[in-house]
Amino acid sequence: MAKVKSKWVCSECGYETAGYLGKCPECGTWGSLVEEVQYSEKLHNAVANEFINTEKPALLKDIKVDESVRVSTNISEFDRVLGGGFVQGSLVLLAGDPGIGKSTITLQTCGELCKSSKKVLYISAEESATQLKLRAERLGICAESLYIYPQTNMENIKSQIEEISPDFVVVDSIQAIYSNNVPSSAGSVSQIRECCNILMHIAKSKNITTIVIGHVTKDGNIAGPKVLEHMVDTVIYFEGDKYKSYRMLRSMKNRFGNTSEVGIFEMNSSGLRCVTNPNELFLNERSQVAAPGSAIIVTNEGTRPLMVEIQALVGMTSYPTPRRVTNGVDISRLHQILAVLEKRVGLNLSKQDVYVNVMGGIEVDEPSADLGIALAVATCARDVVVDSQTVIIGEIGLSGEIHPVNNIERRLNEAVASGFKKAIIPYANDVPSDIKKIEVVKVKRLMDAIAACVSK
Repeated sequence: MAKVKSKWVCSECGYETAGYLGKCPECGTWGSLVEEVQYSEKLHNAVANEFINTEKPALLKDIKVDESVRVSTNISEFDRVLGGGFVQGSLVLLAGDPGIGKSTITLQTCGELCKSSKKVLYISAEESATQLKLRAERLGICAESLYIYPQTNMENIKSQIEEISPDFVVVDSIQAIYSNNVPSSAGSVSQIRECCNILMHIAKSKNITTIVIGHVTKDGNIAGPKVLEHMVDTVIYFEGDKYKSYRMLRSMKNRFGNTSEVGIFEMNSSGLRCVTNPNELFLNERSQVAAPGSAIIVTNEGTRPLMVEIQALVGMTSYPTPRRVTNGVDISRLHQILAVLEKRVGLNLSKQDVYVNVMGGIEVDEPSADLGIALAVATCARDVVVDSQTVIIGEIGLSGEIHPVNNIERRLNEAVASGFKKAIIPYANDVPSDIKKIEVVKVKRLMDAIAACVSK
């Protein structure tokens, strides 16, 4: 009997070694190496030879691009993230937390594609055909060219793709698919890598757009080896607070478009609805009565400006070390802002707890929110109120100076459209001459911004 050979593979990055290691030397993760049985290299080569392409190299100037190379999903927010729609023959990875709405938005997309006379094959590895039918009825999807195929075997999936010849293929999800060519169980590193490799060859050789749904780990990363993200053309994360109704599509990789775009949806009983004016979503819970520790900022999500409210709470601590708690803001960024407030403004917070929260559950990462955070903390500590009709934009330096931000014209136009009357911006930013419906106050230092924001 032939000796069975095994190898240890890192479930995070795909690093392989002959023996067990407690810590992966490639990515540094502890306890991530799992044992897998090695399969024959000849078998692997035989699988790869099935997709040998006989095309010859062509000059770049001789390659013609058809205008119909992109296919619109008829979902405006999804098209925004994709860069105008799906590119034919591309492989798209859609990942997100359980229950966030990955299958919902994919099924809605399939229904819209079928309205455009596209043939779609939906491979369900986790739900039965009856369960998908019930969801489709709830979403109001009635597509004549949508095929449902509950299957987990990669070889059977491949044969059905060749028989039906669809325009689009959806795999839900890649972690549940297995190939007979790999002896390990479904969801292992080798299975995910091999099945995704087969799907990639099918998409490129047959010009079939393929959407692969993937799970994420408890840390928020895509389950499986990192090579999975390198193999696909587009990586899209579906995010959102489970306690809120909104969802966000964010592109982390896109070979055919911009990765800075963000799509915003609202979840309701009939599925996901595109949010064309997200400021209504994030400011609808805002109190009309101004209170200390509240500031409105204009942050950029991709090329779209969003107006969100930042709230701060400052109070005496009962602990030897004061607490610093943030929700939606990086904790290290808050520590830096507090140090600037103490050194440059003279605001002593060494014996006070500081809590900062971004309303709506949105994550704010860009530095232009620094000034809004600082003013929210300072006004709460001094028990004064920021004018409710004022928006705050600016990045804070360690010397207390206010640095300029990008896209200032787009931010100010959004503030005007939302009815705000005053804007505090960095002194170095130029204000377009056509913006006249809002009072613009330029500030050089943090002390100037604090004096300008307090309502009279």
